[in-house]
Amino acid sequence: MGRGKIVIRRIDNSTSRQVTFSKRRNGLLKKAKELAILCDAEVGLVIFSGTGRLYDYSSTSMKSVFDRYKKAKGESHMTTASEARIWQEEAANLRQQLQNLQENQRKLTGEELSGLSVKDLQNLENRLEMSLRGVRMKKEQILKDEIQELNRKGYLVHQENLELYKKLNLIQENLELYKKVLNKS
Repeated sequence: MGRGKIVIRRIDNSTSRQVTFSKRRNGLLKKAKELAILCDAEVGLVIFSGTGRLYDYSSTSMKSVFDRYKKAKGESHMTTASEARIWQEEAANLRQQLQNLQENQRKLTGEELSGLSVKDLQNLENRLEMSLRGVRMKKEQILKDEIQELNRKGYLVHQENLELYKKLNLIQENLELYKKVLNKS
């Protein structure tokens, strides 16, 4: 049967309080050591007793744990303020990229050509011709590949027809021989 639940409140008897503090402190230190060993965690634990006595544990050195704590705390304070600014800048950059891409798309589809100089129109025409050339080359390659595949299949069908023709001739010859044998008997 398990232990009953105890109420967490200050222990009035100073001797009992000291005994409980000592046992729980040792348990807490043991858990901190286990956490450091089992999980390869950097652990730092600082305890001040009711009388002001210091108890501490550090898996590495207390200074490195405190330095790391200060650095992480400083970054987290900075992070909340500067992170919002960074995300706002990122959103603004993405909006600008989207706007540029939409503008380019409108130009490429011919929707927004006013305001373009002759040189810009010439560049656009060259880009479109290059794109069209690429599309045509890809289409030609696909058609060539399909023709090659059809030729290969046609060759295989032709070879199969030749084999079937040979087998048919052999069957006809065997049938004629069979008829001759039957007629002689």
